Amino acid sequence: MLKVMLVDDEPFTLQGLQVIIDWESGGFEIATTCSNGKEALKYLSENQVDLIISDIRMPEMNGLELLETIKREKISDAAFVLLTGYDDFAYTQRAIRNGCLDYILKPVIEEELISVLKKVTNLNRESIILRKDREKMEDAYLARIIRHFIKGKYNDEDIEYANKHLQLSGNLRFVDIEFVNRDIEIDDSDVDEYDMAIMQRQLYNACKEILKEFANHFTLDITYDDDSYNVGFIFCDTMAVSSDMSETEFLNALIRKIEVLVIKPVRMLCGEPVPDISELSKSFDSCRRLKSIAGFHNKKKLYFYEEIQSGHGSFILCKDTIDEIIGAIEKNEAVMIEAGIDKLLEELQNKEGNNRAFDLNINYLLFQLIHLASELDDTVNQEEIIQYISEKTSDKAFRRGSHQHLKKFCLEYAVYLSELRKSISRGILSVVEAEIKKNYADNISLKDLGDKYHINSSYLGQVFRKNYGMSFKNYLTNYRIKEAAKQILHTDKKINRIAEDVGYKDSDYFIRKFIEIMGCTPSKYRKTNRGE
Repeated sequence: MLKVMLVDDEPFTLQGLQVIIDWESGGFEIATTCSNGKEALKYLSENQVDLIISDIRMPEMNGLELLETIKREKISDAAFVLLTGYDDFAYTQRAIRNGCLDYILKPVIEEELISVLKKVTNLNRESIILRKDREKMEDAYLARIIRHFIKGKYNDEDIEYANKHLQLSGNLRFVDIEFVNRDIEIDDSDVDEYDMAIMQRQLYNACKEILKEFANHFTLDITYDDDSYNVGFIFCDTMAVSSDMSETEFLNALIRKIEVLVIKPVRMLCGEPVPDISELSKSFDSCRRLKSIAGFHNKKKLYFYEEIQSGHGSFILCKDTIDEIIGAIEKNEAVMIEAGIDKLLEELQNKEGNNRAFDLNINYLLFQLIHLASELDDTVNQEEIIQYISEKTSDKAFRRGSHQHLKKFCLEYAVYLSELRKSISRGILSVVEAEIKKNYADNISLKDLGDKYHINSSYLGQVFRKNYGMSFKNYLTNYRIKEAAKQILHTDKKINRIAEDVGYKDSDYFIRKFIEIMGCTPSKYRKTNRGE
């Protein structure tokens, strides 16, 4: 309901206005009545209304003075309508120049009042659309600024914008918030990108609802790989201090509140603390490294990067055995890999503090695998290898900690390294390009393409990123949006229909992606480029 204020010094006029029409059926409610401009200003100082209908001639403060005061002091954004007589035309002209929406002649006729209310309704509807578009643009722009910091490619304007729109004080961390065991609970073959995006949006909205005062600190699409549907969070230690909590207490409390709203378990991975926003990329990179090995640790809800960096006391590293496993992986010798894993696990079972000893040795193995891939192909970026390891440690069975799945990981990694040595990238990419052009509106994924063309999907993703400078998911999204832009310009289809045509079931999600890539809403893109 739109709230209405009636202002007139004649009680009979106020009574008549309240009964002349059915306000509620038109979507309005009378919030208050006032007898002069001063009473109206007092009410507006503490309350908001959407429409003010005021007489011109009143004692103490007339309607024109009321309008001018509201506009000058920016007291309210409500639409303003004057009640006037034929001899008030000069006042009416002055009011229109000061932003008065319309005027109604006395005595008020029902049809004229309804006509003005329809105008207010349409104006309010347009205002809501514009506000939502503006909010989406602001969210998309802030997300872009945050990505600049994460990549370490920012400028002074980015710093100024971030300091204005984020509450940055004390040390910062990049925190990854994600669903726990997503792939255990959900069969990905039955869930498309839209469904995962809906889950991600629910997680995002829950975070913003819980920490309203820090809502801008949460962002979408800061992902490590094509299958990530996480939420990024810029945490400042002053958040915990202001709540009279430790950092761990604050984040654990946030996890519990999120889980209540999304009705699913979540976890947080916290990158190393940095002194200011300019070093956010360090925290983000450490969060990636933490994610890549979290699957090898005891399962919990909250991880800190410092935990994997801290010393492990007197625990012994089974270096010789791990080096044997590394050698077998390099040669892709499956039997030797399995034997090496069995030997490592047997050695670890005989050590005190078995869990921490396991963590130490697995960390060493993982970092050696990263180094091995870089040695085999000096064009390979270590961060891309970390991305691969992150994908594999997110595997649903691997998360359960079975030793068989440690074997499975090492065997698959050996195959992965073997494929790194092959020079097949250009041929397979041309096939993938053709698939995208033909089936871009369908739910296609790297896994599907890998299975179809008998190639490791993680390797395919790395080749794709190396050749196009972006992930497969981002390439597909860009292609879909560019195809949508063509339809927006050359057809009169509705935006939601175009969204469906290019593979998006949710028009809001489509609009957000369109803004990120094209820099404006689809409606504005159509108007601007058509000259409408």
